[in-house]
Amino acid sequence: MGFTPLAGTRAPVRVWTDPYAIEPQAAKQLRNIGALPWVQGVAVMPDVHFGKGATVGSVIAMRQAVSPAAVGVDIGCGMSAVRTSLTAADLPDDLAGLRSAIEATIPVGFAQRKDSVDTRRIRGLEQAGWDDFWGRFASLDRRVAQLETRAQRQIGTLGGGNHFIEVCLEQGGADEGRVWLMLHSGSRNIGKELAERHIGVARGLPHNADLPDRDLAVFLAGTPEMDAYRRDLWWAQEYARRNRAVMLALLCGVVRKHFPQVGYDEPISCHHNYVSEESYDGVDVLVTRKGAIRAGRGDLGIIPGSMGTGSYIVRGRGNTDAYCSASHGAGRRMSRGQAKRTFSTEDLAAQTAGVECRKDAGVVDEIPGAYKDITEVMAQQEDLVEVVAHLKQVVCVKG
Repeated sequence: MGFTPLAGTRAPVRVWTDPYAIEPQAAKQLRNIGALPWVQGVAVMPDVHFGKGATVGSVIAMRQAVSPAAVGVDIGCGMSAVRTSLTAADLPDDLAGLRSAIEATIPVGFAQRKDSVDTRRIRGLEQAGWDDFWGRFASLDRRVAQLETRAQRQIGTLGGGNHFIEVCLEQGGADEGRVWLMLHSGSRNIGKELAERHIGVARGLPHNADLPDRDLAVFLAGTPEMDAYRRDLWWAQEYARRNRAVMLALLCGVVRKHFPQVGYDEPISCHHNYVSEESYDGVDVLVTRKGAIRAGRGDLGIIPGSMGTGSYIVRGRGNTDAYCSASHGAGRRMSRGQAKRTFSTEDLAAQTAGVECRKDAGVVDEIPGAYKDITEVMAQQEDLVEVVAHLKQVVCVKG
């Protein structure tokens, strides 16, 4: 498809969807971002929608600056997936038992563990670096010091909202019916607490006094505030990665108990709320991806739809116009409140037919109808990624 420039911005804002289809609030946010003096450019993904400060589905390249709101409060949120040796024929007709076993092993929603998980006892989990990782907690912002125990107990837990664990079947091709495991989660409460504290600090800095949106406040390179944010940001991004790794290893263990013959390929993992140091056209920039994955040439990524529509494993094309990025999912087309007012539990049951999942009022806001059409989103970014596998869920665990 290629991009369309968004008119009326200082820095180039390139849009991978119809600019006139972007909700007015989100379009205003994008223009506000494009007006910031530190911004080198913005790439807008086809799943774009209104967010706090910066739009969800935006990739922002800044020179010598970073906006914590352009990362989001769930620092390091992302996806992990692994292909198994199982096929659809190996699965039982009734998948309720498998779903129950997953929910019994991995806490969901606001739940946390009574004690921190013993990572040394988890089969298949990378063991390197855990002591160093937790040792760095003491260097984080002192205002989160009391949250260390909670952070330890939330490692290997899912969270709520749009986070999920799925068992999926590959659609079409030589591997039709191959079973995949997939999950979506981030840095839990500790990432949110760190992000909110730093956003508050940024708002109070003098150079942010005249911004069009105070939530776009930035830190500048070479300042103690930037150094403190980067320290906490890198740690929270690692927390999110390790959180997903623990859950994926536990999920593999659940499936292994049900199917002892199972084998696993190398896992795929990608952030979609994070910061990266990158260079384009000889300019070093800090790239924030808020609801976007890195799609450098050859990079494997995961783009999920909603809880009833399926997902895609993709390979990046390395499109530098988009700062080597792609969408992080389908993207919401209505707010959670609007979804609850629009849809019923009967609608949810109909739209998730054939999926073993919750179908109660507590997850109506996650109904597929509240999201954009994932097939249209994928069609709009054919120059950003190529599809490796199309997956359809048969089990979906929500928080």
